[in-house]
Amino acid sequence: MAGGGFSDAGNLKRAHLYEYRITGYFVFACFVAAMGGSLFGYDLGVSGGVTSMDDFLKEFFPRVYHRKQAHGHETDYCKFDDQTLTLFTSSLYFAALVSTFAASNVTKNYGRRLSIIVGSISFFIGAVVNAAAVNIAMLIIGRCLLGVGIGFGNQAVPLYLSEMSPAKVRGAVNQLFQLTTCLGILVANLVNYATEQLHPWGWRLSLGLAVVPAILMFIGGILCPETPNSLVEMGRLEEARKVLEKIRGTKNVDAEFDDLIDASKEAQAIKNPFQNLLKRKNRPQLVIGALGIPAFQQLTGNNSILFYAPVLFQTLGMGSGASLFSSLISSIALVVATLISMALVDKFGRRFFFLEASAEMIAYMVITAIILALDFGDGKQMSKGVSIFLVLIIFLFVLAYGRSWGPLGWLVPSELFPLEIRSAAQSVVVCVNMMFTAIVAQFFLASLCHLKFGIFLLFGCLIICMACFVFLLLPETKQVPIEEIYLLFENHWFWKNVVREEGNQKDGHEQEKAEETSTSSQV
Repeated sequence: MAGGGFSDAGNLKRAHLYEYRITGYFVFACFVAAMGGSLFGYDLGVSGGVTSMDDFLKEFFPRVYHRKQAHGHETDYCKFDDQTLTLFTSSLYFAALVSTFAASNVTKNYGRRLSIIVGSISFFIGAVVNAAAVNIAMLIIGRCLLGVGIGFGNQAVPLYLSEMSPAKVRGAVNQLFQLTTCLGILVANLVNYATEQLHPWGWRLSLGLAVVPAILMFIGGILCPETPNSLVEMGRLEEARKVLEKIRGTKNVDAEFDDLIDASKEAQAIKNPFQNLLKRKNRPQLVIGALGIPAFQQLTGNNSILFYAPVLFQTLGMGSGASLFSSLISSIALVVATLISMALVDKFGRRFFFLEASAEMIAYMVITAIILALDFGDGKQMSKGVSIFLVLIIFLFVLAYGRSWGPLGWLVPSELFPLEIRSAAQSVVVCVNMMFTAIVAQFFLASLCHLKFGIFLLFGCLIICMACFVFLLLPETKQVPIEEIYLLFENHWFWKNVVREEGNQKDGHEQEKAEETSTSSQV
């Protein structure tokens, strides 16, 4: 039974019968749907740039502005430490955290496309409110509406891409979400670099242009087909088969379609998918995909750098224009890294990229901490050579993250879960991701103020823990059909003891019941 943990595994070994070719229809659907990532990316890039603009600070955070002006070009860890200012960034992610559970219900019962459309509308309204803001309350309300849009988009788009993709190219296709996220960050930094010169309303243009990715995502939701998995789940079997034939470019889809139907029957038997997610047979997916990887993705520290890159570089003594330019360089690194990952992840595998990049990231965090410990703080002005070297180290760190924890943090969870719990599990993935994103965003500047260079050593230690987690617990999932992923855990050195225990208990209960029935019949 497709997606099940212990029933009729034989049916699931039909993947070798799957046929496909890459069609124009499939490419169009995936590229347009992936535009949902541009919402997340544009906001990641634009918020940090806006919070470093003097016109924005003067209007909403005058105390931070005066502190910044008083220190001039000095290096100061606490220059931008203000909880209300960081709430401007983190409020979006708290809203996304809450909205993802509503998104789960919409995604499961009404399809992936509707979630994409709802998310785009909410993001559009939020962008308009932010651009027109006259007080902090309007800013926060606008950010919350943006968060609802991201909650719905991040819930639906990774699932959409994974379900539309043949197993052999699923890694590259799913990373279109990360690619559009990175392109959104890059465009946002370019916009910030231009609007920083437009006084006093440049920040409004930066925030208002978020309507563009919202419109693109809305168009994607209208034009793209629903996934075959979702159509089967809604009982629209004839339509599901037509879509499957169209995206696979062949009429011979019997084996894959049968697996989808089997998975749907299993899903319909589950009355409470969130409760089912807690069952022992789904414990590996829960620990790795729903909790571990989404949390670790944020604890690398990379998104803190992306949120606050302009602020961070100004803290290091660079001017406003120079800091925006440096963050632009970092966003270019992210795009390049994603393209590398898309090209090679289905060849070298997920574990290779996780582990190799983690080793690099640890080294870069230690180097950053050493530089700051020796040549930063107490009002000193960092030399130009040291500043350039530090920007280079951050560039290399982002390059490592961008081909590993960035894209794989969305890819791996989206391919781990069986259909019966997939929508609920994706809600937990987004919820955990947004929760840690919000926490890190809210407290990064305060932590930088109090821990100073030690915060980068903390991130380095956390990355060591993440690498060990992946090395010990994550099996390789490259080119494995989604509906057969559970078989990896049944043969994993650690997880096989977890998932088989429930299977053995179930078999034992069935055997006892059979013996009781036999005894009764004999009597």
